[in-house]
Amino acid sequence: MRVTLRLVLAIVTVVSVIVLAFTLLQVRQEKLRQMSDLERRTSLLAESLGETVEPLVGQGQSARLQRIVEKFGNRERLAGVAVYDTKGLPLAVTHTLAAHVATPPKHVIEAIAADHQIGDVITIGEKLMYVFVLPLHPEAQVAGALALFHDASYIQHRLREIWQYNFLRLLIQALLISLTTLLVVRLTLIGPIVRVAEWIKRLRKGELIDASLLSGKGLLNPLVREVTHLAKSLSAAKAAAEDATLRQAGEALWTPRSLKDHLRLKLRGRSIFVISNREPYIHVNNGKQVECLVPASGLVTALEPVLAACEGTWIAHGSGDADSLVVDDADRLRVPPADPKYILKRVWLTKAEEKGYYYGFANEGLWPLCHIAHTRPVFRADDWRYYRDVNGKFAQVALAELEGVEEPCVLIQDYHFALLPRLIKERRPDARVGLFWHIPWPNPESFGICPWQRELLHGMLGADLIGFHIQFHCNNFLDTVDRALESRIEWEHFAVRRGNSTTYVKPFPISIAFPDDATAPGEGTVEPQGKDALLMEFGVRTTYLAVGVDRLDYTKGLLERLRGIERFLEKYPKFQGEFTFVELGAPSRTHIKQYQDLIAAIEAESDRINWRFQNSDWKPILLLKRHHTGQAIRRFYKAADACLVTSLHDGMNLVAKEFVAAREDEQGVLILSRFTGASRELRDALIVNPYDIEELADAVYAAVNMTKEEQTIRMRRMRDVVKEHNVYRWAADLMTELVQVRVEEAQVPVA
Repeated sequence: MRVTLRLVLAIVTVVSVIVLAFTLLQVRQEKLRQMSDLERRTSLLAESLGETVEPLVGQGQSARLQRIVEKFGNRERLAGVAVYDTKGLPLAVTHTLAAHVATPPKHVIEAIAADHQIGDVITIGEKLMYVFVLPLHPEAQVAGALALFHDASYIQHRLREIWQYNFLRLLIQALLISLTTLLVVRLTLIGPIVRVAEWIKRLRKGELIDASLLSGKGLLNPLVREVTHLAKSLSAAKAAAEDATLRQAGEALWTPRSLKDHLRLKLRGRSIFVISNREPYIHVNNGKQVECLVPASGLVTALEPVLAACEGTWIAHGSGDADSLVVDDADRLRVPPADPKYILKRVWLTKAEEKGYYYGFANEGLWPLCHIAHTRPVFRADDWRYYRDVNGKFAQVALAELEGVEEPCVLIQDYHFALLPRLIKERRPDARVGLFWHIPWPNPESFGICPWQRELLHGMLGADLIGFHIQFHCNNFLDTVDRALESRIEWEHFAVRRGNSTTYVKPFPISIAFPDDATAPGEGTVEPQGKDALLMEFGVRTTYLAVGVDRLDYTKGLLERLRGIERFLEKYPKFQGEFTFVELGAPSRTHIKQYQDLIAAIEAESDRINWRFQNSDWKPILLLKRHHTGQAIRRFYKAADACLVTSLHDGMNLVAKEFVAAREDEQGVLILSRFTGASRELRDALIVNPYDIEELADAVYAAVNMTKEEQTIRMRRMRDVVKEHNVYRWAADLMTELVQVRVEEAQVPVA
């Protein structure tokens, strides 16, 4: 009933406003018309009478003037006539006005002084009068004035009639509209809605009611169908919710399936859009055929179940030389190829854009800026323009994909798109935008050397949620914002408030797919292999094997690692001929001179150490500089006595977790840099400072001498950590926080 009354009230209000507007317009037009007619008639009468009285002014003909004005004063609606001399003294006045115009109105004096006719509406004796004053010229100069007083009250009376008529019409219209609305609502809405509401209530209680009982109600048929489908899914949803509750309580492990179930409950039909520079599937020309490759990426492992859970869209740079051959007219294709579950939308970049945005600003500027590895960042204005333009290009593509989607969730990946959150949020404030920053965030002093730090921070703070790997990087980011921008930092909530927007900054330690078979399609399982068999093709025999798996990057501490191994062989010479370190190094960003110089330095250092210590069938360093398959890497993980991760600065470093996951035998020792995010979780590793060559050498010695029992204890604890905090839990925590962040925002007190 309240809804019906609101509807009636709304309709009546709209009609009333319309009637009022038209009445005001009508009254205004009628008033203008009446006044124009009155002015015209009065002017003509004044000119006619003026010709008669003008010769008599100043001639002492007062009696004759009085007879004339009395004669004209009897006309309809003409209240009276008066003739004045130049001093404003009355020469002749109609007797009905004598008491009111003995003192002339100001318009008489003004007309005589200006020698110009004047007309205006005035009040005389509580009556509305229109006075028209005409200067008289019996000779060349003004000799007096003729004033005509017209009753104008009939105009007000006419306007009141218009208001009364329209008000009566409004009452009749409102009554008819109200009755019609009540009748239509009752017949077409209220009755069916009451029946459907009762039906839904019974469904909520678990009673499955035949939907055919409500058939024939055409208006509500779509609702009936959807509720029927919902009822059939209640039992499955209940089971999924119970499973999610168990996982959140730590009683179940996160898997791709459980992640899908969890997200279906949390998202409630919302669409997810992931934006990254790297695409999850690359199409390349292989002879006359097009081959689909899956790049080695923990990001793909983490986010594919998220997108598959809701038929989402992944927006990425199309970098493969055959990528354009397999997309549709909208640059889309469905992936994975074998079992399509979501959309891959490719964005095309020119060579100049890729060089300036990716190799230039992102990897020569932001990458060394955020990694404290003592490599100077390079900032060029042209690179910044390309970075800004490419972020704008991705924003246009993303906004086109978001069109028509209500409250979408947008998850932006990494330092390539610092400007993108703001570009999307400004156009789609209803979107829930998250940014996950995969690399470290430096202290404010270090970040402050960037010429465009304010623009980058402003862009990032367009996101509702910013994620880093560890709390330390969150704190650095908040400190940087506090110094660089006018904002309010709420440390108790780890949030930034700027204007009417709030951005939450929280840690989400990324991980790997564990438990998982960890094999790429077509690779099969990896059986353990002895050291001699593994190194046979390289002509090396050894007793102890250590391994490192890295991109050849200056942040990975590779030169420090090699010098630590050299010091280990110097300090503990009995291991000469017994210990070999294998570096599985993948060349990276070779277009950049810093990386070319680094690769040359690593090769030179390896050759120098080998030349110093090697013999006919042994060498201390084996540098395998190429891209390696996941299967080949896992063989070395399983055979190694130790894995060295000596990053100078790293957001997380998943190599450490991959090594732990590969060691099903619960053997092996992890030597881990204290400057990695992983060192906060894998506390049973041997934690080292990679700059301390002595400490690094001693850690290698401790690793090769550690008992199997201690190795088992340490490895088992680290495997439990990785298993419990796997990549599916990371994705679940991140997406859950993004979906809920606005609900929490409402609970944050505003000072």
